[in-house]
Amino acid sequence: MISAPTTPVARPATVRRVRPEDAARMRALRLEMLADSPLAFLETVAEAAARPHADYAARIASVADGTVTAQFVADPGGRLVGHAGGTVVPGEPELTVIYAVYVTPTWRGNGLLGALVDEVAAWSRACGRPELMLEVVVGNDRAYRAYRKLGFVDTGVRVPHPKIPALNELQMRRPA
Repeated sequence: MISAPTTPVARPATVRRVRPEDAARMRALRLEMLADSPLAFLETVAEAAARPHADYAARIASVADGTVTAQFVADPGGRLVGHAGGTVVPGEPELTVIYAVYVTPTWRGNGLLGALVDEVAAWSRACGRPELMLEVVVGNDRAYRAYRKLGFVDTGVRVPHPKIPALNELQMRRPA
């Protein structure tokens, strides 16, 4: 468990795989993620807000178990405060791509990012995929530094941002 930031009602957060009953809380976290870090994700707040709850529920149910895609959350017992997903890549059976990584601003800097990545890594290893890869928008130095601290190495590969042509993303890898 990760300790909460210093607040009057500090509680630890448990990092675990998302469950179907998390759909409403996951929707709230997704909207927060998109509002806080719009360049890091592949949809807008408006697009996510327009999606019906049933769509969120179906998505969460689809990633709650299995070996193709998984999502992990940081849960202090109320509002979810962190998220990281992992998925397979066609043609690279040894690799898990980490996606949609986010920690609520007041929870940053206390090890929660590492705990989320560790859960994705453990799932990846259990699925027989010994390597992790993620992409960071070039210029997002805070995220770049955080991932380097977690052992990710810049591969030198740059790819166009999938939604914003003026931006590039850099790829980082590490063992799971």
